[in-house]
Amino acid sequence: MDVRVDADRPLAPSRASGLLFGLGLGGFVDGIVLHQVLQWHHMVSDVAAYPPTTLAGLEANTLADGVFHIATWIFVLLGSITTLTSWRQGRLAPSWSFHFGLVLVGWGVFNLVEGVVDHHLLGVHHVRDDLGAPLSWDIAFLVFGALLVGGGWLLHQRGARAMARRERESPANRVRARRS
Repeated sequence: MDVRVDADRPLAPSRASGLLFGLGLGGFVDGIVLHQVLQWHHMVSDVAAYPPTTLAGLEANTLADGVFHIATWIFVLLGSITTLTSWRQGRLAPSWSFHFGLVLVGWGVFNLVEGVVDHHLLGVHHVRDDLGAPLSWDIAFLVFGALLVGGGWLLHQRGARAMARRERESPANRVRARRS
């Protein structure tokens, strides 16, 4: 629970909203672009019992893709709920760089977790199941996730510093400083 040091100052924006939106939207990019548009893989396309080259296998993969999309939709829904909760708490609205930086961090975290768990630990699919040696694509997916986390965090920090600077320089704070 956040505690206000000064009752006249609103609480800082929530970081949870951006992270949850990033987790969900990153999952949507993966599911829509890689699964549906490019058709490089499906959720269980590297499981021998569900080859996507058979009708039964494609049905199982499509069902698994649907369950995956429900999970990513839930992350977006939770991001929306935390955004509304923040507004109801009277928190400051985040700047674009504060919020979008966290969206990129969330997307990167999605890629890292999904890449390690699904590609390496469980081995249920790879970025490119349609190729004979998918390891390089899996590693590139993890590198891309790490770059999203790092770049997103830098962008978020820039936004946080700018918001703090605007808060310090606001007319209300200058009046408060003169009264002290």
